Amino acid sequence: MKLPGHDAIARQADEHLVTHRVKLPKKVVERPVRQVGTRLVMALLVLVATAFIVWIDRGGYHDNSDGAVDLLDAFYYATVTLSTTGYGDITPVSDAARLTNIFVITPLRVLFLIILVGTTLEVLTERTREEWRLNRWRATLRDHTVVVGFGTKGRSAIETVCATGLRKEQVVVVDPSSKVVDAATADGYAGIVGDATRSDVLVRAEVRKARQIIIATQRDDTAVLVTLTARQMNRAAKIVAAVREEENAPLLKQSGADAVITSASAAGRLLGLSVLSPAAGMVMEDLIQQGSGLDIVERPVIKAEVGKGVRETADLVVSVVRGHRVLGYDDPAVGTLQLTDRLITIVRVTPGTQVAPDIRPLPHE
Repeated sequence: MKLPGHDAIARQADEHLVTHRVKLPKKVVERPVRQVGTRLVMALLVLVATAFIVWIDRGGYHDNSDGAVDLLDAFYYATVTLSTTGYGDITPVSDAARLTNIFVITPLRVLFLIILVGTTLEVLTERTREEWRLNRWRATLRDHTVVVGFGTKGRSAIETVCATGLRKEQVVVVDPSSKVVDAATADGYAGIVGDATRSDVLVRAEVRKARQIIIATQRDDTAVLVTLTARQMNRAAKIVAAVREEENAPLLKQSGADAVITSASAAGRLLGLSVLSPAAGMVMEDLIQQGSGLDIVERPVIKAEVGKGVRETADLVVSVVRGHRVLGYDDPAVGTLQLTDRLITIVRVTPGTQVAPDIRPLPHE
């Protein structure tokens, strides 16, 4: 087993002791900086318009300092008036100036305050709305899929699952990188920023209510720790993990993983197969790409198939899942199909067809 020592694991855990947080997919809205800039421009336009209105009617105003109102005095008056400061050193004295203050400058003052205060109110409203969305998301989330690690493996895995009908709202991505989680939320997935080896991070991902857990971390030792923690929190979930070294696969299964994929070996075998038979390599590539061409799916046996042989079914059956065993289509132990069996079949998928495999977890020993 090629795992780093306990000190290295401890250092890795210390590095990830950051404040974890939940990020939900956001609707497309204008950037905050642009929103503030737009409001600031509007406020300045209101200020300039008020100053010119006062300057045009400057004969109706009186300045206590020198009696006359110039352009600078007009901007000064507009500033203190719109901000409701009102020092009283410049006052409207004519009837026209007072009517202008009542019907023009006062509405502009209200508009000015709405623009400035509205920014603060919008921020508070957005925070309240985000908190409400987060609470509602936690209350309704169940039977979802948790993806630990949103690199190339994690992204490809969840795209494959979503191609079979899983909604993006039912996917939660956990990754220690904030940028990676931002990319996940941009794709429509909910995200948790944090170290998945910590139980409190998995609690935020609602792992206890998850149906499937995909572990696609960059390190094998991290995958082991995540698998152990996730299995302890959820005994019924189907856990699938990826490892780099094939010799670490048995440890992942002992830790609670239902299936372990050796990424390096799998890619190597596909390369070797493509060298020996490019056509066979193309078929295998097609099989593992869900949503088009040939798809390999798992489904339950229907009542009409009970008692029949494997070759008597309408689909091309590759294997039969019976209890804890996976039997080949030509295994004599298969005999006739039973109602509790599940079939692994190859089907043809057209652009207008969507095949949703049976995703019930295998019984865990």
